[in-house]
Amino acid sequence: MSTVIATIIVLGVLILVHELGHFFAAKWVGIRVERFSIGLGPRLLGIRRGETEYVLSVIPLGGYVKMGGMDDEVMEKLEGGTAEAHTPSPRDFDAKPIWARALVISAGVIMNMMFAFLVYSAVNGIWGVAKISSTRIGLVRESTLPPGTAAFARLPTGAAVVRVGEREVATWGEVTQALAEAPAGPTEIVTREPTASVLVEVPADQAQRRALLGSIRAWLDPEVGAVEPGSPADRGDLRAGDRILAVNGDSVASWEEFVELIQARPEQRVELLLERDERRLVRAVTPEAATEVGPETGEGHRIGRVGIYPALGEIAYQEVGPVEAVRLGARETVGTTGLILSFLGQLVTGNISPRSVGSIVTIGQASGQAAEAGIQMFLRFIALFSINLAVLNLLPIPVLDGGHLVFLGIEAVRGRALSVEQRLRWSNVGFLIIMGLMLLALSNDIRSLFGL
Repeated sequence: MSTVIATIIVLGVLILVHELGHFFAAKWVGIRVERFSIGLGPRLLGIRRGETEYVLSVIPLGGYVKMGGMDDEVMEKLEGGTAEAHTPSPRDFDAKPIWARALVISAGVIMNMMFAFLVYSAVNGIWGVAKISSTRIGLVRESTLPPGTAAFARLPTGAAVVRVGEREVATWGEVTQALAEAPAGPTEIVTREPTASVLVEVPADQAQRRALLGSIRAWLDPEVGAVEPGSPADRGDLRAGDRILAVNGDSVASWEEFVELIQARPEQRVELLLERDERRLVRAVTPEAATEVGPETGEGHRIGRVGIYPALGEIAYQEVGPVEAVRLGARETVGTTGLILSFLGQLVTGNISPRSVGSIVTIGQASGQAAEAGIQMFLRFIALFSINLAVLNLLPIPVLDGGHLVFLGIEAVRGRALSVEQRLRWSNVGFLIIMGLMLLALSNDIRSLFGL
């Protein structure tokens, strides 16, 4: 029941945000709004205020804003009605200049992106920035260390950093902050368990300093923090809280060791020895192939991935001011957008399996997991899904916002709009494409549920 409620909240909020963008933009440029609907298909509930009918419809997988003079027979079918005779008006959608129509079409996507940015900023401002409490070293990538810092690689994996120069550190965030702010020149790094120290030359060049920070990672135990719905791990019955002890008989001590073993086996069946609730069990997974850009060469290479995320262990939250919260919100919004675009690109090129695409079942599972993880994680998931909705709506497929923008672009280039018949023909094609993608996603969910 909690998963169902979480799914309704996620879809309801994001559809409302998206359609409000279209609604307010249409009102602002003087377009008559005939219907504002949350949901698709026949009407469940409705109320009229002025010229607009506000509707809750039966299929909770979308919504729409019906504007005067916007010929769209596909939408009429989704509404469950038939097109009515229309008298042209200066307040029609098609009567407005291209810039106004483009703004109205884009407004839903813009609203989703702004909403995600505000949520990320608010979460950072309320809870602060999560920092790993441990200072243990999980990985030092020697090949990307800048000149003068090679001694970092001599520090034992698992050792806890206690001092950077004259600055004592208690969290991994303090370790990276100390390195980022240390004066250029010789700096001593001291660890315990085991006790060790090295002298490194902290670079003055900021690009080299960023390379240094990117070459070291915090220690993470090989414990599953979350499972991506529909992923190989999900199909293999891995669960949050599982501790990974071995991969094909090779023992695993840290998360980095587990990642290295999995990445080396794309599309190869592997057996994982797990510890769950003080019991040991074996689960088989087949990592799907993906492409990763090597930090040393800048070239793409094939790796395996199973779709799990590490447990971060004990977390400390560092308070940030309003300006920093906004800056972090913007950075997370841009970063998440990049990840989604990268996923779509790899899906198109075949570097990621189409089985990774999920439908309402996947959305529900992810919503439920996020809700169980607490209000902060749930809000972050809503922000992520809002960006996902924005990006998908920009795909150049007729019936989506991106398809309508393509129509407007053609009109701008040729000096006249496509005919209603041409737009209808392409919209029907787009509708079939969307239905095909939905059937693919739903079939993936069904196969995942039944372990197929």
